[in-house]
Amino acid sequence: MTQETGGFAAFNLNPNILAAVIATGYEEPSAIQQQSIPIIMAGQDMIGQAQTGTGKTAAFALPILHCIDPAKREPQALILAPTRELALQVATAFETYAKQMPGVTVVAVYGGAPMGPQLKAIRNGAQIVVATPGRLCDHLRRDEKVLSTVNHLVLDEADEMLKLGFMDDLEVIFKSLPATRQTVLFSATLPQSIRAIAERHLRDPQHVKIQTKTQTVTAIEQAHLLVHADQKTSAVLSLLEVEDFDALIMFVRTKQATLDLASALEAKGYKAAALNGDIAQNQRERVIDSLKDGRLDIVVATDVAARGLDVPRITHVFNVDMPYDPESYVHRIGRTGRAGREGRALLLVTPRERRMLQVIERVTGQKVAEVRLPDAQAVLDARIKKLTNSLSPLVADAESTHGDLLDRLTADIGCTPRALAAALLRKATNGQALTLAAIEKERPLVPNNAPRGDRPERTGDRPDRGDRERRAPVPLAEGRARCRTALGARDGIAAKNLLGAILNEGGLAREAIGRIQVRDSFSLVELPEDGLEKLLTKLKDTRVAGKQLKLRRYRED
Repeated sequence: MTQETGGFAAFNLNPNILAAVIATGYEEPSAIQQQSIPIIMAGQDMIGQAQTGTGKTAAFALPILHCIDPAKREPQALILAPTRELALQVATAFETYAKQMPGVTVVAVYGGAPMGPQLKAIRNGAQIVVATPGRLCDHLRRDEKVLSTVNHLVLDEADEMLKLGFMDDLEVIFKSLPATRQTVLFSATLPQSIRAIAERHLRDPQHVKIQTKTQTVTAIEQAHLLVHADQKTSAVLSLLEVEDFDALIMFVRTKQATLDLASALEAKGYKAAALNGDIAQNQRERVIDSLKDGRLDIVVATDVAARGLDVPRITHVFNVDMPYDPESYVHRIGRTGRAGREGRALLLVTPRERRMLQVIERVTGQKVAEVRLPDAQAVLDARIKKLTNSLSPLVADAESTHGDLLDRLTADIGCTPRALAAALLRKATNGQALTLAAIEKERPLVPNNAPRGDRPERTGDRPDRGDRERRAPVPLAEGRARCRTALGARDGIAAKNLLGAILNEGGLAREAIGRIQVRDSFSLVELPEDGLEKLLTKLKDTRVAGKQLKLRRYRED
């Protein structure tokens, strides 16, 4: 069963689900989605063999949501995942696709979190339960009937569950579920242990297998950079400073992301344009022609929009957003390194996407080396080199053609030739500061959940809570004001939560927000001094992690 045309609309999904999918910017279903969605919507049991990153979460989330009755306040679907990280990822996906389905609630159940709120959420009628087997069995020991209303069961990454020793827990869970349920099993491999589970607990299952071919891209230099999701634009701008490229294509997942990133690049003076499925064919052709003849240097595109794009002068590919599957990665980076030319591909990886990076390396049979964000010195050297290259051709006869004008201007202004030259350089660089200190402030932070081996060693004793609370704030940059909120680490707040809330509700550009410091019982945020009171009023009712932000100007007495 395949859906060759019509995108997600061809599945006849609940209009609210389809609207949520469209809102995310996803355009075409992946191979696993094309084959699985009709089977699951029909209520049949299924065994899906597919690697991580092939789009299998949507393959079961969309049809299950289609079958959910929001009026029934009881668990209707159970998704089992081997790890807490995957459970949270799957729960987030369900929440995204159910965003326009009033009354549908999702709860993530995993170890390391209090059991009471989880069980309460289930009893209060969460229709979607995403759980790790061990913690779910803990709940079953408290209430063996808690899953008695479940109609749909999904085992995600079943082979990983067995590797982690969850076989006995799975049997306990199977026994607690209604015998009439629909069961869907996804696994990258199908060893005998998985086949045995299928024989015991699935009824005449349909089989779906997505072939993953090993592919090599040896002609292209590949590298990855670890970065926070909300720092991607800053990271891209830093990389562009030091990469010596002719033409470049950047890949993102959604239509809106193409527009946002292209706009940010244009604001920094790059000749960039967006390419997505909403762009008319004649405009698409103009963008590609402009990239070919040099009127454009950067195109920001979605996978679908970039199909068939062949521009020989492309030397670099930036995967700003992780591709959905390894095959898409190979297709993306194949846009460079053509006809024997050198090519370079960079992949931005958020901490949660490390597993997908491993899948890409396994499928391509190649290691994607890690690189670091260029330091301030490297950016400074690159900027000065560009300035040098632009000025060098002009120096030869400049004195003979403009020497007299120099003398007159220095006399009229009453300044030295050095001062006038410095002023002209400031104008030529659009006021861009060419100092280490200025560049250091522009650089995004390295993710603080990098592997332990990548973190600097601590020196001395760790301060106690009182010392951390009392330590002095970092000096303010010019034109910024420091604000305080009573929300801190003990409230489950991270810097990215505060950043996202302020960006969404305050209408600011990312660059307008300075340093964010999260302490145990409060946090400090640097905001523009200009218009601060109006901004604070705008943010008055903003909530983060379910609590009021209540930002106020911080007085440093």
